[in-house]
Amino acid sequence: MSDKLSLPEKRWWKCSECQHVVHEKSSPTECPACHKRCTFADVTCYIPDCGGPSNPDPKLI
Repeated sequence: MSDKLSLPEKRWWKCSECQHVVHEKSSPTECPACHKRCTFADVTCYIPDCGGPSNPDPKLI
């Protein structure tokens, strides 16, 4: 058993322009919703309280 936190294979990413959320392995370079080159924030939930890595964190989106 490992002491390290395992990161999810796919993460949730939120567009800085239109707030669209995507579920991908890495942040996109262009938003699929607004079609702009945006900055994406990792909004993946890493704690069991909000559902764990298979869900976005509702406090961040």
